[in-house]
Amino acid sequence: MDIAALLTSAGINIALCVVLFTLYSVLRKQPSNRIVYFGRRLASVQLRSNNDDPFSLERFVPSTSWLIKAWEATEDEILAVGGLDGVVFQRILVFSIRIFSIAAVICMFLVLPVNYYGKERQHKRLGAESLDVFTIGNVQEGSVWLWAHCLALYTISCSTCALLYFEYKSITKMRLAHLKGSQTNSSHFTVLVRSIPFVPGESYSDTLKKFFTTYYPSNYLTHQMVHHSGVVQKLMDEAERMCKMLSAVSSDGGSLRPFCFCTSSTLSFHILSDQPESVDQPESVDGSIRYSDFEVAPPDNECPVAFVFFKTRFSAVVATQMLQSTNPMLWVTEQAPEPLDVLWSSLSIPYKQLWLRKIATLLAAIVFMFLFLVPVTFVQGLTQLDKLSKTFPFLRGLLKKNYINHVVTGYLPSVILMLFLYTVPPAMMLFSSIEAPVSRSGRKKSACLKVLYFTIWNVFFVNVLSGSVISQINVFSSVRDIPLELAKAIPTQASFFMTYVFTSGWTALACELMQLFTFVCNLIKKFILRNHEDAHDWLMSFPYYTEVPRVLLFVLIGFTCSIMAPLILPFLLIYFFMAYLIYRNQMLNVYIKKYDSGGLLWPVVHNTTVFSLVLTQIIALGVFGIKDSPVASGFTIPLVVCTLLFSEYCRQRFLPIFKKASAQVLIDMDREDENGDRFEEIYDRLRTAYCQIQLTSHELRPGRAGTRVTDATEDIPGSGGPKTGSFLRGVIQWARFMCPLRRAES
Repeated sequence: MDIAALLTSAGINIALCVVLFTLYSVLRKQPSNRIVYFGRRLASVQLRSNNDDPFSLERFVPSTSWLIKAWEATEDEILAVGGLDGVVFQRILVFSIRIFSIAAVICMFLVLPVNYYGKERQHKRLGAESLDVFTIGNVQEGSVWLWAHCLALYTISCSTCALLYFEYKSITKMRLAHLKGSQTNSSHFTVLVRSIPFVPGESYSDTLKKFFTTYYPSNYLTHQMVHHSGVVQKLMDEAERMCKMLSAVSSDGGSLRPFCFCTSSTLSFHILSDQPESVDQPESVDGSIRYSDFEVAPPDNECPVAFVFFKTRFSAVVATQMLQSTNPMLWVTEQAPEPLDVLWSSLSIPYKQLWLRKIATLLAAIVFMFLFLVPVTFVQGLTQLDKLSKTFPFLRGLLKKNYINHVVTGYLPSVILMLFLYTVPPAMMLFSSIEAPVSRSGRKKSACLKVLYFTIWNVFFVNVLSGSVISQINVFSSVRDIPLELAKAIPTQASFFMTYVFTSGWTALACELMQLFTFVCNLIKKFILRNHEDAHDWLMSFPYYTEVPRVLLFVLIGFTCSIMAPLILPFLLIYFFMAYLIYRNQMLNVYIKKYDSGGLLWPVVHNTTVFSLVLTQIIALGVFGIKDSPVASGFTIPLVVCTLLFSEYCRQRFLPIFKKASAQVLIDMDREDENGDRFEEIYDRLRTAYCQIQLTSHELRPGRAGTRVTDATEDIPGSGGPKTGSFLRGVIQWARFMCPLRRAES
């Protein structure tokens, strides 16, 4: 690929970004799109008062006010709306900007001139110059100027380790502060117990109670069994849909009348009061009902899974760390996830099946990974016109045209690969769901790791080695040949990675800002189906499992190409700056926080960054060997060893805090609650914290006694939050009628 083809790809993507940014700045001002671009805030009153005028010229004039607001947002604001996970994601981008700014300064002013003038050759005009002359492949073998690359590698490696250390230390402090600030988190007192043994003549509940009252008599508080709730949940969903229909009738002036469910008894829907006490207050003299008083009745409907509540945080953590039985497959304990983070559908799956599911999903992911070699090989064929012309002779005349040549080699490969990659996250999320994790955050973390491994293998390694690995069977005849093959291949594939940054980086960010899929669905809903209500079902949480692997892939590409093909660094910096602003805007306006894992993705980021750095050093070792520079190769080996030692130090120093809770912190929190007489209040909250049957799709959930906890946006006019809640009594009574329910034991 030459400079003209690269500029063609850059020009096309810049034009697309400008068009999408302009459309976004106009569409976000339209009242009909408030659910798309202000889903988290649901178009505040101030926005409606400014933009509801249909004749306002300001609504149709592009502006950059959203960029300014995103830039001025503080870390505390991001922490408030996105939690510690959102702050960690922003720290990834800040770290990338810092390290690649250092790399760009060093490599653009030191390494790039050495690469360009590395050989005595007649240079063409800049537009027709091949990109290979800007890579390390243009440096003469045995050149003393290879010391510039070695110096740049040392500078980048030392800067990366220093920045990683300070980021790891800072995020560790934030995680401890997050733990200390979660005084009301019910999961700290809760242990998830799985694989409860079956005892003839006893229910699982009785067996569990007998076990914990025997071995934890002073710490055990109570427990809540998990039930096979598929039928019950289906009935609740049907009741919710019925309530929505009745809500529309009621709003038109109709009345709710008793009706019969094909029985001799008649059951009416009573309307709850909008007062907060109507849901969670204890039963009153008028026979009011609270949801926490019910649970599925039949003992044979119980699963061998339960949430066990302890009196202190410390005793709960001790129970998770101990082996409860001589048989490790029985009485399996782990720290319970947050109530809103629980994945109830996975708890009913037998514990003994989990390892089979993990093996099956691993094999399926590997098969899917190898099937993806077909589109990747096709994409690489587009970057090599000579092979493409031999394979398809009828394209020779068309490919001789300069513009077609530039589009085919500079734009199409990365676009086709990006379109194929859109199928990867849903597939990996499906595999992670089959593994049956107990929490939504665990499922997303598992999917994140799968997407990360998949993209690193298929986008990086397969693209780099497709020209040699697929055509040469004996390329990996020896493990020591791997650095040499990577060293040969990366400079030749640098042009593809540059165009990949344009399409999967710049343009993908513009599409993320536009929310194209949600925008089209909203357009169809409001202007074709004529439904103008902004439903809460449109609210989304941040897709960490897709965006974190994307950012880390660009980090890997940046490190490996930094001294090999430094021309990519300015384009990567533009991507990270754009990502910093766009993702901040999306967190502030679009995505809601459903739960917070406490920054558990940072160790994944740290390990991937260290892997990228070590891979860069190994590739540099191979390059220096190819270029006949044994001294530079010798100086690179200690760098690899020191980087691995640094990684091991961080693993010993910081990683345990992300895996286990500190006894010192938990005991201090327990003493504070004991001194403040807050334990009784916490115990009352524990009894209603984990509700297996979801009441509504609007995240209505039990909270403190006398408090109705709903989504933070329910007070916004037009959100429709309280409407469904007003029929809560009817939902419970109808579900009580259609399935066996009984009063919970006091």
